[in-house]
Amino acid sequence: MKGRTNPPVDRGYLVGIAFFILGLGTLLPWNFFMTASLYFQGRLNTREWRNGTAVVGKNYYFNNWMTLLSQLPLLLFTLLNSILYQRISEAIRIAGSLVFILLFFIFTAVLVKVPMDADRFFSVTMATIWFINSFGAVLQGSLFGLVGLLPQKYSAIFMSGQGLAGTFAAVAMLLAIGSDAGSETAALGYFITPCVGTLVTLISYLLLPHLEFGQFYLGKSSNYEAGASDELLKEKGNVQNGHANGGPAEGQKDAEADGTKVAFLSMEQEERGQSKASVIEVFKKIWVMAFCVTFVFTVTLSVFPAVTADVKTIFHSWDRFFIAVCCFLTFNLGDWFGRTVTTFVRWPAKESRLFPGLVVSRVLFVPLLMLCNVQSRAYLPVFFYHDAVFTVIMVLFSVSSGYFVCLSMSYAPQLVEPKDAETAGALMTFFLALGLSLGAALSFPLRALV
Repeated sequence: MKGRTNPPVDRGYLVGIAFFILGLGTLLPWNFFMTASLYFQGRLNTREWRNGTAVVGKNYYFNNWMTLLSQLPLLLFTLLNSILYQRISEAIRIAGSLVFILLFFIFTAVLVKVPMDADRFFSVTMATIWFINSFGAVLQGSLFGLVGLLPQKYSAIFMSGQGLAGTFAAVAMLLAIGSDAGSETAALGYFITPCVGTLVTLISYLLLPHLEFGQFYLGKSSNYEAGASDELLKEKGNVQNGHANGGPAEGQKDAEADGTKVAFLSMEQEERGQSKASVIEVFKKIWVMAFCVTFVFTVTLSVFPAVTADVKTIFHSWDRFFIAVCCFLTFNLGDWFGRTVTTFVRWPAKESRLFPGLVVSRVLFVPLLMLCNVQSRAYLPVFFYHDAVFTVIMVLFSVSSGYFVCLSMSYAPQLVEPKDAETAGALMTFFLALGLSLGAALSFPLRALV
């Protein structure tokens, strides 16, 4: 039988589809909790009756706390994952995180039917958000490392899946709101959706080792789930000794395929032989992109959703659909479009001083959104009452967010030597998480200022 001299083909684009689903699954927790803010606020909107008059109860600032307790774990566990990466197998980090996320989503769905006072419900929900996003951070960091082993286009596919996670959640919320079922039944159906989505994500991950294309690039055998790192190290050791051996279980019967893999391993060893630059040296080369991704997410998370989710429509006939459509669906579609358009347009260039200038100019969206019809408000006047104005601002806000984030993340590895690209990616992931956390912290004073 004639051997194969080139890497295998991704038949049916199954690996691409799997990584698209994996990208979608990484951001399901954040997006489903964020988009369900109306449900959570409804359960927390307690009213007390005093002398026959309804008095509004405690203001829990749900959107602010939800954003902060989603992004702090991302920052902390992104750092922790760099330690876990060497000590805990990839299968445990990815499959284990997905299992725990699934369990927390099931718990949240069950909680819909459990009567509970507002204080306790708030505490339980915040704890759930913290833990589910902690596992989500480990999952996301691990999958970024995994997709980096594949050709570059698979990273774009993975990020495209992430971009559609918010749209998926927004559409699920619209279906729940538009259904004729009661509020509890609709909420239960809404939270069952991410349970199914997370289960499909787990199945997609477990299928990877059974696909020839995945086996080749991910360097895994049929023992992928159980952790075959020892076998892979043994195989590499044999290659170094000039006799790459492998039994039928490793699927290496073909001599020419062995030769191809030896060549790839030799290239890897040669690259490892080169001394990598220090983290400080890499940071000096990519600091502009690190600043850009931090600033973009700081601006975005400072007002979305803490401020934008409190905007009210002037048309009461579609009040229950307004936030789901004009805030969450509009933002997520715009963000996805902004990420996707970078495949065709990459302007300004990475060396251009205009790039960070445009990123900084996004700070104008903060006062623009604060001056929309946000209710309730204490200090600032309303300048933009009409729904159309708010929607246009949201479109520009979201498209620019997705566009500049994607450009920053893709430009950074291009500014360093190939051997330092992994370090650059890890640094950018940290600054991405830092921007999210800073934005979440800023949302408290900005919402209070309105």
